[in-house]
Amino acid sequence: MKKYDCIFLDRDGTLNPDPGYISSLNDFIFFDFTLPALKQLAKAGNRFCIITNQSGISRGLIQQISLEEIHDFITLEFEKNNIPLLGIYVCPDHPEQATERRKPGPGMFLEAELNHDLNLMDCIMIGDSAADMEAGEMLGLDTMLVLTGRGKETIKFLPEYEMPTFIVNDLKEGARKLCH
Repeated sequence: MKKYDCIFLDRDGTLNPDPGYISSLNDFIFFDFTLPALKQLAKAGNRFCIITNQSGISRGLIQQISLEEIHDFITLEFEKNNIPLLGIYVCPDHPEQATERRKPGPGMFLEAELNHDLNLMDCIMIGDSAADMEAGEMLGLDTMLVLTGRGKETIKFLPEYEMPTFIVNDLKEGARKLCH
């Protein structure tokens, strides 16, 4: 098994169902396989960062306080399950006014790299969108496309040169693949 310096995780569609703009903790739920899969990866010595675009903030669909409640819940669940979470990085930019922080831009990854002394070439990005795969590819990370969330649509539109290192049905299959 390859141990990564950090496993970067997309949030919506990767860790949890993505019904569109989750604006309340009441609407947030992990996929049933998420925490067991992450525990398996953590036991192998991996650490994690969540990298998430949350344009619902700039669109006025999500209140900052509600987003913080969701992320506090996620952080607590990671702690309860002994899953080392280095941080949750959020970009609230609207796609039409995107900065370099918004995936596929490198901003959140570079911030995590500085904050936690990471070697990005020894990291992997796991997500369900083209932006996740593009960001990982651009930064030289391994990439894993999960077919949950938007993954099944994403795979149809990825250019040949951006094919992920791994394509898996979900995080559970991804953990099995990385741990063997």
